[in-house]
Amino acid sequence: MYANEKKINKLFLFWLISSLILVFLIIIIGGLTRLTDSGLSITEWELFTGLLPPLNYNAWETYFNEYKKIPQYQLLNSSMTIDEFKIIFYWEYFHRILARLIGLFFLIPLIYFFYVNEIDKKHLKICVYVFLLIVFQGIIGWFMVKSGLVNDVTVSHYRLAIHLTTAIFIISIIFWLILNIIKKTNKNFFKFKIEYSPYIFLITLIYCQIIMGAFVSGLDAGQIYQTWPLMGDTFFPDDLSYYNFFEFNNHSLIQLYHRILAYLITLYVLFLSIFIIKKKISNLYFPLIILIFFLITQGVLGIFTLVSGLNIYLASAHQITGVLLVLCALNLYYFRTK
Repeated sequence: MYANEKKINKLFLFWLISSLILVFLIIIIGGLTRLTDSGLSITEWELFTGLLPPLNYNAWETYFNEYKKIPQYQLLNSSMTIDEFKIIFYWEYFHRILARLIGLFFLIPLIYFFYVNEIDKKHLKICVYVFLLIVFQGIIGWFMVKSGLVNDVTVSHYRLAIHLTTAIFIISIIFWLILNIIKKTNKNFFKFKIEYSPYIFLITLIYCQIIMGAFVSGLDAGQIYQTWPLMGDTFFPDDLSYYNFFEFNNHSLIQLYHRILAYLITLYVLFLSIFIIKKKISNLYFPLIILIFFLITQGVLGIFTLVSGLNIYLASAHQITGVLLVLCALNLYYFRTK
């Protein structure tokens, strides 16, 4: 009996790690879908259809004709050929297929683990919350796409931010649960104590930066000022005025906030490092080194992405490192908690 329980727990851990990898993969593909402006190529939700791509010329014509009706084609891509359309179509198609796969991959084993009744109920309860977030993520994804089908050439950056943040929450919760299972503990995801507040604040700052990054991506704000460390010839962009600092549709302002948050996070990690070393919290040294490594990598990639004119490979690497930075901050916080 014990051997069977141990086997099922190993299967449960393997399932969670596989789920984390799949969520990480869809964040990468989702980022590339946005970077290639492919997200509006399929203009219907197709929740229960669209499992197969178009298999003949007539089917391709149908999808292409639907795309021709939206502003993105009419204002930006009116010279696009059907072969060019296929490229952006497949980015969105694979994004949607992977989303369906994740939903099924998470739901079916979850039902099985409930059935065998040998997994910690607290773990299963968290998995139910994760599944609900996955469902919510799918709904938000379509809600986001709809925003770019009528009056705009791209999706709403607010909806894009919700879509990305939900994905970050999902991968964060799965990662935390995996740590609990590996370490055979049941630490709370956020346990509010004064001694933990510096680490929670760091995670909050990085989450805010993820949101701001989504704003930059959604508005194509990286195309405005492609210089560093100055924005043009000054630190503050010269097209801002004192009264519009809460105007989150302003491309220059959003890029400025993204830069300032990056500087703030870097300074905060520096002070946090001094605090950890001064207090001799030795079990945090290695997680801190990993965090600093990815923070530096993220900053360098961000700069090179900007000055390269938004090179797609650098931009994708910048997004990937952003997710890894979140996990590093969570890892640091995990080893601080009791």
